Amino acid sequence: MLDGKVVLITGASRGIGKAIALLAAENHAHVLINYNKDEKSAAELVDMLHEKSLSASMIKADVSSEDEVKDMFSSIKEKHSKLDVLVNNAGIMRNSLLALTNTELFDHTIDVNLKGTFLCTRYATNIMRKQRSGKVINISSIVGLQGSEGQTVYSASKAAVIGFTRSAAKELGRYGITVNAIAPGLIDTDLIKDMKPDIKDKILSSISLGRIGTPEDVAKVVLFLSSDLANYVSGSVIAVDGCQTL
Repeated sequence: MLDGKVVLITGASRGIGKAIALLAAENHAHVLINYNKDEKSAAELVDMLHEKSLSASMIKADVSSEDEVKDMFSSIKEKHSKLDVLVNNAGIMRNSLLALTNTELFDHTIDVNLKGTFLCTRYATNIMRKQRSGKVINISSIVGLQGSEGQTVYSASKAAVIGFTRSAAKELGRYGITVNAIAPGLIDTDLIKDMKPDIKDKILSSISLGRIGTPEDVAKVVLFLSSDLANYVSGSVIAVDGCQTL
């Protein structure tokens, strides 16, 4: 489905990003695996894909740093001469009650989740505009749609990603660029490994499909939005949550 396409996935060394990278590579894309600190996991993923004779390479950048993002996209343009798909997946989640949330936590969350999405999209679409084609997929969250106790800052950052997505879709459509967002629900990743069982059970009881989602559930929707099947889909926010938010 992605034959010959160059696909950049931020925060791709583990979790949802890793699942997206695997599925994109299996569908014949050249996958660029962005990482910041976890070089070991990124390298292991690239080695795994190479062992399957799939095309992948790794590229380091802190998405909250404009200098590093600028250098990353300069390298992509130099080595590949194009970029077909950007998946803004890199993000952090630090839960805290509003009264206990300090400014440092607020700034760091916004820098990675929102500023990172902004910076990567801006530099990616500089390439895509000249191509007159491209797809941007932003990973938001259902808490950006409905909020969540103890997640005021995280919810705000993910809600902002949704607003950013819709505005960018309106602005960039004239260049043949689509921009969409995915809002995952409870997904089985490291982000929920420390969640208390009673809280997890409470959330699970609100999910109509009766199970926690997998990173592969999200990756399949990213694959659709990355492919030509979604050429007329833009400005959409797709919840991947087992019908939790409806």
